[in-house]
Amino acid sequence: MVNYTYLGHACFMLDDGNSKILVDPYLTGNPKALIAADKVKCDYILISHAHGDHLGDAPEIAKKNDAQIVAIPEILAICEDRVRGLKGIPMNLGGTVKLPFGFVRMTLAFHSSGVAGGVACGFVINIGGKNFYYAGDTALFSDMKSIGQRDKLTAAILPIGDNYTMGIDDAAIAAQMLNVPYVFPIHYDTWEIISQDVNEFKSRAEEIARTEVEILQPGESWEFE
Repeated sequence: MVNYTYLGHACFMLDDGNSKILVDPYLTGNPKALIAADKVKCDYILISHAHGDHLGDAPEIAKKNDAQIVAIPEILAICEDRVRGLKGIPMNLGGTVKLPFGFVRMTLAFHSSGVAGGVACGFVINIGGKNFYYAGDTALFSDMKSIGQRDKLTAAILPIGDNYTMGIDDAAIAAQMLNVPYVFPIHYDTWEIISQDVNEFKSRAEEIARTEVEILQPGESWEFE
């Protein structure tokens, strides 16, 4: 069993009952977040890039929980500058790190990085025998098809907000290329500039891709048996 919990904007948690993986923990200052950063419990934190709405509260949450941060070295350096003595797992695009819950594979993302010398990324997260693809902030790119072929995906977590990332049309195409049974839309409606009709995305994605789009509100969860 793996539990996916949406925490608002691009932040979510994966929990298999033994390990809690927190991703892009932008909570402080997030108008959609329902939980304070100091209330979060986790074992690992994954950071896709260093923009404030993704790096967020990662160093402080990691320190409080004695959690390990998985990120590119440049992001780990930013975290260490903010909070000393953190546990970091450095990696880069194309790399795979085996961890007690399974593995984390770092994938391409086409987006600015928020840190000099760094790159933005996505992740394939293997936990509880299931594979979750988090695209991060990205444009649509054709290699998404190979991500779906490389790992049999359980679900994809895709941005749909447009302007800074894919919008509804491109995210629906991404779902089709990934050939994934479940899609969770994120990174929309936090601010007016990324406001989207999520039900329109659901309709388009389910029409062109063999997928089921699950729309969760912040704080809601979906359980995978």
